[in-house]
Amino acid sequence: MTRSDLLAYRLHQQHLMQPSLTTPGALVAWFGAIQGQDYTAGKWAIGNRLPGSTDADIEQAIADRTILRTWPMRGTLHFVAAADIHWILELNQPRLQALYASHFRQLELSEPVIAKSKAVFTKALSGGRHLTRPELKTALEQAGIPAHENRLSLLLARASYDRLISHGVRRGKEFTFTLLDDWVPPTKPWLREEALAEWTRRYFTSHGPATLADFSWWSGLTLTDARAGMELIKSGFVSEVVDGQTYWMPASLPALHEYTTTAYLLPVYDEYLVAYKDRGAPLGGLDPAQIAKAGNGIFSPVIVIDGRVVGTWKRTLKKNSVLIETSLFTTLTDAQQQALSDAKERYQRFLGCE
Repeated sequence: MTRSDLLAYRLHQQHLMQPSLTTPGALVAWFGAIQGQDYTAGKWAIGNRLPGSTDADIEQAIADRTILRTWPMRGTLHFVAAADIHWILELNQPRLQALYASHFRQLELSEPVIAKSKAVFTKALSGGRHLTRPELKTALEQAGIPAHENRLSLLLARASYDRLISHGVRRGKEFTFTLLDDWVPPTKPWLREEALAEWTRRYFTSHGPATLADFSWWSGLTLTDARAGMELIKSGFVSEVVDGQTYWMPASLPALHEYTTTAYLLPVYDEYLVAYKDRGAPLGGLDPAQIAKAGNGIFSPVIVIDGRVVGTWKRTLKKNSVLIETSLFTTLTDAQQQALSDAKERYQRFLGCE
């Protein structure tokens, strides 16, 4: 398997090339989780993989409680399928607890303080209420819990990964929080081994070919847990060595064909790049200055053609239209220019703009 093959397989498994899923819920469940701390970017990351979908479709899936936004891993906001949220949080909670421990100590957030904050959240959000960050901050401070921004963020994250709260509907442009069990009723608990196997399967099915180090990075689990997860599902996967690295992928990957040229406008934090510890393959051929301009493939919206980053893009919203400006690192062929034009049109249609 060459690096080009690896990238083609990833494009296929990530539903960028030849997408076949049709709803936000099915797509998010396929991935396990889709990074979404930048809300606008996260919605496009989903819509980019659902032909014909619009921004309103993603918003409706959130309002319908099909998908939700919370902190399931790495202390980072992700979109997760509502049906999966309870077992995912139960699996990842011990690891999140360990990762956050020093931050809680630094801000003098002891377990009694955390327990008191959770009681405040429960009372404030009971009865199906949805409250904003400022409203929850006020509730904490009225209960005698200082809640400057860093403390508030940690208390909200802790209550989220402890399965007490999650993001609810938006109020205008403001995000709200609600009680998780009111928003998504609890499901039957999973055995840890069962959850670890499924979490590992979701990642390598949707992101493969990938390494165990990639999975550990994405999930926030230790390499020991990553190896244990692979042992549980090994019979359905195969591995290949590329440039000295062992990559795992589903045994049932489709045969590679000569695909037409493809181009994508990827948002910041897109799974195609952020989900891998080693991003050398899609960034291959770029010099250090270009990699920096591309935000290492994570922190800037990037243009990907045939699996490789070839430039960056930005948008300017107007009343009924969107202006898309591109900055290319290389000269494109006519076929690549046409593919990029098609990618721009997909984004415009997603926004309902000209």
